[in-house]
Amino acid sequence: MMKSPDKQSISIVIPCYNEEEGIPNLIQKLTPAVEALQKKHSVELIFVDDGSTDKTNQLLHRSYDNNPKAKIIKHETNRNLGAALRTGFQHASGDLVAALDCDCTYDPMLLLQMVEMMDEQTDMVTVSPYHPQGKVSDVPPYRIILSKGASFLYRILLNWDLYTYTAMVRMYKKKVIRAIPFERDNFLGVTELLVKALLKRYTIKELPAELQMRKFGISKMKKIPLKVIKDHFSLMSSIIKYKITGHY
Repeated sequence: MMKSPDKQSISIVIPCYNEEEGIPNLIQKLTPAVEALQKKHSVELIFVDDGSTDKTNQLLHRSYDNNPKAKIIKHETNRNLGAALRTGFQHASGDLVAALDCDCTYDPMLLLQMVEMMDEQTDMVTVSPYHPQGKVSDVPPYRIILSKGASFLYRILLNWDLYTYTAMVRMYKKKVIRAIPFERDNFLGVTELLVKALLKRYTIKELPAELQMRKFGISKMKKIPLKVIKDHFSLMSSIIKYKITGHY
């Protein structure tokens, strides 16, 4: 028998890489969101330090060593976002598993709305700045062009009424992350996981949200890497292959 939504436990996975300047801001914004969630849920925090060379790890331990519901996992070398998410997911024990960015470009309070949207018919919830009711603020145009353009193409290929395919901030039922493998270590791992889940007919809801420019630290995606564009086309090719052969 499935637990009712208000009894479900939540794991929040937060990848961090050289976020020394942003950790205080993360803690300030994350704390009230966690406290609000804890009124109805058991909440577990999983920080994945992806090979940081600054004081990220030290600051995380200083803030969370006395919190029995927090785990800090360190990659010895930087392995990129997709790999950090896989590590966090492997250590997650919650009924629901959320991925949250360390730079708070999406407000952590959105997690409260996301968990309310999860029901027996919903396997995933994603934030969606490209939804007609969503918003993008002060983000460089090249990032919007790449992300919004890619989402548009995925929407056509998958024939799924979803506006945003590239946002990391999502909430999943544990069964999804256990059943759907994703291999890409970079930012494309986020989209790969979603695409593969949709191809397996897992269900999703979209939460219109505001994407903001980070206020602290340096963006890990300062320009459009050709590899990211190539990876998008590679993933799109795998969608076509799956539809034809049933294999990736």
